[in-house]
Amino acid sequence: MTSTRTSPSPTQPVLAVAGVSKCFGAHRALDSLTFDVKPGEVHALVGHNGSGKSTFVKVLSGFHTPEPGYRAAVAGVPMTLGSARAAHDTGLRFVHQELGLVDNLSVADNVLLGSAFPTRRLGRIDWTRARRQAADLLDRLGYSLDVCQPVAGLSPIHRTAVGIARAMHGDTPPHVLVLDEPTAALPTSGVAGLFDVVRRLQADGIGVIYISHHLDEVFEIADRVTVLRDGQHVATVPIDELDTDRLIELIVGKTVDLGRTAAKVGVDQAPVLEVRDLYAAGLAGVDFGVSAGEVVGIAGIAGSGRETVAGAVFGSLPRTGTVSVDGAEIRPERPERAIEAGLGYIGADRAVTGLIPFLSIRENLTLPRLDAVLRGFFLSPQREARDVRQWLQRVDIRPADPEKRADQLSGGNQQKVLLARWLRSLPRVLLIDEPTQGVDVGAVERIYQVIRQAAAREVSFVVSSSNSDELVALCNRVLVLSRGCVVGELSGTALTREAIDRACLTGALTDPMENLR
Repeated sequence: MTSTRTSPSPTQPVLAVAGVSKCFGAHRALDSLTFDVKPGEVHALVGHNGSGKSTFVKVLSGFHTPEPGYRAAVAGVPMTLGSARAAHDTGLRFVHQELGLVDNLSVADNVLLGSAFPTRRLGRIDWTRARRQAADLLDRLGYSLDVCQPVAGLSPIHRTAVGIARAMHGDTPPHVLVLDEPTAALPTSGVAGLFDVVRRLQADGIGVIYISHHLDEVFEIADRVTVLRDGQHVATVPIDELDTDRLIELIVGKTVDLGRTAAKVGVDQAPVLEVRDLYAAGLAGVDFGVSAGEVVGIAGIAGSGRETVAGAVFGSLPRTGTVSVDGAEIRPERPERAIEAGLGYIGADRAVTGLIPFLSIRENLTLPRLDAVLRGFFLSPQREARDVRQWLQRVDIRPADPEKRADQLSGGNQQKVLLARWLRSLPRVLLIDEPTQGVDVGAVERIYQVIRQAAAREVSFVVSSSNSDELVALCNRVLVLSRGCVVGELSGTALTREAIDRACLTGALTDPMENLR
């Protein structure tokens, strides 16, 4: 946003790409994609998880280099993809779901971060001009903020405005702004404020690529929508030529009738795990129960609350409401009490919340439960070695070297170590976030087998996953979340990938307090 901006003609796209492909080994994440954005247009990009949206954004931003043979131009000027500097200099700007703000710095510092600060003689920063520049940028977006205050104290919509202002600042004029899931961290009241900002950018002739799973937002703000599926372009359609059913059909791949059966395993049994009125970050009164040996899935788009359920139940995140195992209530934010009650938890980030990376496989396995390898008051190396060997075989860790450091293992083997560690502790219920994220195909099937075998021994599971195929493969039933509430439940023959995807998408269009019948 600068007075030196030169706009392309109304008929010339501000961004045009053709033949963009990206491969990761044998996997083709993008396949000859063609895409364009017109001046002042909001062009929505939609598709289910793994459709290629994130890969395309990373190619545009320079994080990934596409395969040879593509064409790309910004405002009619040819550009080379695969360079972050080239992307910025030609006028491509990005606001990601994680805004990347520095909380202890001021608004002005965050807005100007990454660009040249105005200076006085001898190269000293001119703070008066810097604060004025930041205030002017925010004013153009419709916000009057104290630019000296730390961003840590800002509301979600004001933080988003700072992120957009930072993206639009620079020595070269912006032509295209990419907004990747911009409302994931916003309350409903903040969405209207974001749309006001988008419309101001449109009026300035800036093209906006709007990426969201929330179809109600797409219908409200977009001029056109492009659908990706499995890395391929499915359709580009003016928004006024679509309705919800047609758009969902394009995303999912076929017309789907959403099943609403509620058959449960062990329906006559008292639940092993009972969760009532669960409130936590992104959750607004979630209720569910899990029977012995049941695998219950949690589905939902980004920002639905799916990512929070397991951690809140386990106690690693602040929460209110009641969580009970075998009728005994567990106090909030007390993971040690949860473990004593029979809960286990494998988070999505294995390196941060799971493994002790500098310890060996043996140490990671035995440390949480030493009583099984003690002889009297002392550790028995023979018992420990025998116990570890059994678990290495049971979960098929390769190579089966108990002294190998955990941080030297593949993602699949790291996840197997975590599964073995928790199952060795004899949990009643194991909570797992993204069980096969970053895991190779061969390890995925083994992880599924381990979970199924444990469920057959009446260990219960709660599996939160962004992978609909995974939920179908593992779960007896799946709960669908939208905006922090359970809006649907799928089981039996109704439990299919297409039905989960449709429930997630339609759930984002419904009143979240009104469960699907």
